[in-house]
Amino acid sequence: MKFQRIGPIGAERPIVIADGRSFDLSPLTRDIDGEFLATEGISATATALAANRLTAVDTTGLRIGPPIARPQAIWCIGMNYAAHAAESGAKPPTEPVVFFKTPNTIVGPHDDILIPRGSERTDWEVELAVVIGRRARYLNSPDEAMNHIAGYTISNDVSERHFQLDRSGGQWSKGKCCETFNPLGPSLIPTNHLNPKNLRLRSFVNGDPRQNSTTADLIFDVPYLIWHLSQFAVLEPGDLVNTGTPEGVALSGRFPYLRPGDTVELDIEGIGHMRQTCRPA
Repeated sequence: MKFQRIGPIGAERPIVIADGRSFDLSPLTRDIDGEFLATEGISATATALAANRLTAVDTTGLRIGPPIARPQAIWCIGMNYAAHAAESGAKPPTEPVVFFKTPNTIVGPHDDILIPRGSERTDWEVELAVVIGRRARYLNSPDEAMNHIAGYTISNDVSERHFQLDRSGGQWSKGKCCETFNPLGPSLIPTNHLNPKNLRLRSFVNGDPRQNSTTADLIFDVPYLIWHLSQFAVLEPGDLVNTGTPEGVALSGRFPYLRPGDTVELDIEGIGHMRQTCRPA
C-alpha cells in the first residue's frame, strides 16, 4: 500500500495504490495532510480497501504531485553521513545539525528544478524523508518515536552552495529555500510497509552515478532523530524530516554542479524513483 497525490499543481487529488491498482481516496479525505494522518487515515484506508469500498481510477499520464500536502515545517538534518561530512570538509557531528526549508520549496517528484538567478553551485542531495503521523512532544526514548511516524518518502534536498556557504551570514537557509528546492515523492510508504534501517539510496546526474549508500550509514538513525527533535520542538502531523544525504554531491569537488538542461534521478529501495530536469528560474 502506498499513497500518492495525482493531478495538476494545486489541484492534486489523493489516491492509494494497492496490488498494482490505484484507488480514489476522496471518500475518506480531501487530501493527504496532517489531519488525515493524525486521525488514523492510513488505517482507515487499509480497512476500506479490505472491504472493497474504494473505487479504482485510471491515473495513466497524470502528473504525480508531492505525496503529502504542504507541511507546516520541513526539518532537515545536515552532515548525517560521516563520508558526506568529510567531503564537506567537516568532522562528523556529535549532535544532530538542524536547519529548515520553507514549505513552498516542495514540488512533485518529476517537476522541474529551477536554477536560481545568480546561482554558481546548485547541488543535488538524495535523502530519506520521514513524515510525522502523530504529534511528538518530549518523547521519552527513540523507541517511542516510531509510534509517531506515518511513513517515508524520497526527498531531493537541493542546495545552492554559494548562497549556503559563501553568502550565508552564518546559517544555511539562503542556499536551501529557493523555489523548487525540495522535490518529494513519488509515494508515501506507511511505516508498517518499510524498515528504514538499511535502505539503498542512489542519485544520478545525466545518467551518470553520483551517490550510492544505505541508511545503515546514518550517524543518527530515524528513531533517534525524531526523539531528539521532540526535545526542542513539537513535531506536528504532516511535518517532514529530511534525514541527511550521503557522499557523492558536487560540493565534494568530484563532480560539476547542476546546469539548465541537466537531469537528476534519485531512488530509494522500497519507495520508488524520481526524476527532475533543471531549468533556469
